[in-house]
Amino acid sequence: MGSQIFEGIIRVTGKGVGYFSVSDKEDDLEIQPENLNTALNRDKVKIESLGKVIFGRKQAKVVEIIERHKLDFVGTLEKDGENFFLKPNDKRMYRDIFVPFDSAQGGFDKEKVQVKITKWIDPSKSPTGEVIRRIGTAGEHNAEMLGIVYESGFEVDFPPEVEKEANAWKEKHEKENKLKDRKDFRDVTTFTIDPADAKDFDDAISIKKLDNGDYEIGVHIADVSHFVIPNSNLDKEAKKRGTSIYLVDRTIPMLPEVLSNDLCSLNPNEDKYAFSAVFVIDKSGQVKERWFGKTLINSDKRFSYEEAQEVLDQKSGTFYEELQTLNDLAYKLREERFRKGAIDFETEEVKFELDSLGKPIRVFKKERKDTNKLIEDFMLLANKEVATYMHLANGKDSRAAFVYRIHDVPDREKIIDLATFVKALGFELKHKDGETTAENITKMLRSVEGSSAETLIKTASIRAMSKAIYSTANIGHFGLAFDYYTHFTSPIRRYPDLLVHRLLLRFLQKGSIEQDEIAKYEYLAKEASERELEAADAERTSIKYKQVEYMSELVGQEFDATVSGVSEWGVYVEEVNTKAEGLVKLRDMKDDFYELNEKLYAIVGKNTGRKYSLGDKVRVKLINSDTDRKTLDFVFA
Repeated sequence: MGSQIFEGIIRVTGKGVGYFSVSDKEDDLEIQPENLNTALNRDKVKIESLGKVIFGRKQAKVVEIIERHKLDFVGTLEKDGENFFLKPNDKRMYRDIFVPFDSAQGGFDKEKVQVKITKWIDPSKSPTGEVIRRIGTAGEHNAEMLGIVYESGFEVDFPPEVEKEANAWKEKHEKENKLKDRKDFRDVTTFTIDPADAKDFDDAISIKKLDNGDYEIGVHIADVSHFVIPNSNLDKEAKKRGTSIYLVDRTIPMLPEVLSNDLCSLNPNEDKYAFSAVFVIDKSGQVKERWFGKTLINSDKRFSYEEAQEVLDQKSGTFYEELQTLNDLAYKLREERFRKGAIDFETEEVKFELDSLGKPIRVFKKERKDTNKLIEDFMLLANKEVATYMHLANGKDSRAAFVYRIHDVPDREKIIDLATFVKALGFELKHKDGETTAENITKMLRSVEGSSAETLIKTASIRAMSKAIYSTANIGHFGLAFDYYTHFTSPIRRYPDLLVHRLLLRFLQKGSIEQDEIAKYEYLAKEASERELEAADAERTSIKYKQVEYMSELVGQEFDATVSGVSEWGVYVEEVNTKAEGLVKLRDMKDDFYELNEKLYAIVGKNTGRKYSLGDKVRVKLINSDTDRKTLDFVFA
């Protein structure tokens, strides 16, 4: 092909090689380091095809940078004579940043800082930057956690005008007529069930048995929209943040504490504003009636998941009958969901016990109990019912403004790859040219339960799925097998839920929502989807950091592990208890000459035929850890 100009987003690896997607049909164009012209990962660029091929990849070069994705980088200062270089945390930032002495703001060697690139003209040299924030000593717990937050583009503290506005609500709220335009639910049995260390309570459940044997179940959600008014300082800040972030040791909230932990939070034995979805449900779990509206509630008890589970297990205790009824109904809702093809992606998550300095002293797997699932099932019900109501009430083919949570069908290529992978491990995923159903995926996941490859196949299946996002265009939710779905249940910690509350209220008060607002809400939905990815990345990074920090005390010890990946440079292994992943490098495998066999998803020894395949149980020895790069090196024991 001749020289063509394309415009779009570039992806750049840590080795400084760029990739640019032209279309779904064609392979990505490759951009060598010398042709990047200072482009960084996720920049919007113009590129020109070069009409030549290297190792089967069409080559291109960056001719213009239209818009930088980011210029701020967190990292560690390293002294160089009088001046400094910043070693960035971001692995895709392929150049260190030169920081002249007078731009270091008093920063010192091995300090964690945030630097803004101020000048970068010559691609063959390092960019120049200035320190815009000093964070703390590298390797120190607090500095590392804050560094992760700032690197993701989030702020920790709230601007003074936002705090002031939040605090002003305290006084204002005390004087309000609490029952104005609200239904009074204070005399109905109501409680919250949350993690033991939760500080904000988004949701409460109420239950009342009706004379005919049916149940009235209320899903009561914190009425954040009462306090966070469109275009207020609080609203602008919440929109900018998009979500709360949950690191291993702290929460970076979307709203100031006076709202998130106090005024909005459904704390026990206090009158609280809620936006409620109330259902009449029969014994078989069928929803017979639904009502949405603003309420005043008073939670009778704050359960942790463990406490509520103990009541269920012992078949006695506070609200045993109510919990048992809710658990039975939740089970029926869940069965119905799976019957319709919802995928059960239960994966293991790890939690850390930290000492007073933030050092991890214990890593353990989170247990998902019936009470976790109970809450999840009723939240899913509320989310589904709100979305269904809004879609159908707006008219079946309406494109009225509403924010859905959508999940597209998986990409065909990825399903073909997943099916091949699963087959190599002795299982089957039914598909037709890459098209499959949620039922087929569920069937396959059920067949691997209890096998050594279970975790691996679940992880691979999740990676093969599309990402769930927010959108005004409803296409349904593939993973949950729902035609209509939204996020209504967590407005304290998710901005889209706040939008959903506002739109639902407007609809309940005024009828249909104008179409001319779709563009505005589509933009907000897209922004929220991006912020969600950045927050998830920060959360994953904080876990990975703590896993490596925990393992770094255990260098020289042997562990049981599972082969979690293979590549031409080595075998990835995941330690069984901490789920920490590391690499056995090919060059450290001295007993044979090993090569990657892509078809078998294995590393195979040339002389002995010895094979390391995905899912294999192995014994490994930890030989090195690097908290800076968040990597672990193992050898086979």
